[in-house]
Amino acid sequence: MKTLIIYFSASGVTKKVAEELSQLVEGDLFEIEPVERYTDADLDWRDQNSRSTIEMNDRDFRPAVAKKVENMGDYDKVVIGFPVWWYTAPTIINTFIEENDLSGKDVYVFVTSGGSGVDGSLKDLRAKYPEIKFVDGKRIQQVTDDLATWIS
Repeated sequence: MKTLIIYFSASGVTKKVAEELSQLVEGDLFEIEPVERYTDADLDWRDQNSRSTIEMNDRDFRPAVAKKVENMGDYDKVVIGFPVWWYTAPTIINTFIEENDLSGKDVYVFVTSGGSGVDGSLKDLRAKYPEIKFVDGKRIQQVTDDLATWIS
């Protein structure tokens, strides 16, 4: 079974976890890249006019992504990682899901967060995309060997 580790990382934290997880499970790696990269000012959640705040206040907003996974059919398992924004997945995760066919895949979710867990994100994704088989989710701060068991 082939595994694809997909991640969105605005600050580099999720990228580091995804790279380590990819090595641990011998999975391929794919970065969700926004067409317009996020700046530090864009990510200032305290600023009501920051790009991330505006996007997260409109849950139907879909930031453009730079590329799709061209060979999604090659994978049985997909792991999607992202930072938690406003207790859920950033809207760019919705863009990615809606532009890539995840049907028939076991989909795992991991989040990076200083305090929020994965439950809100996983609940929201399951509600929005009931046709996708979201198997499980974890908040990961450090990659450990037991994560290979989680995905297998």
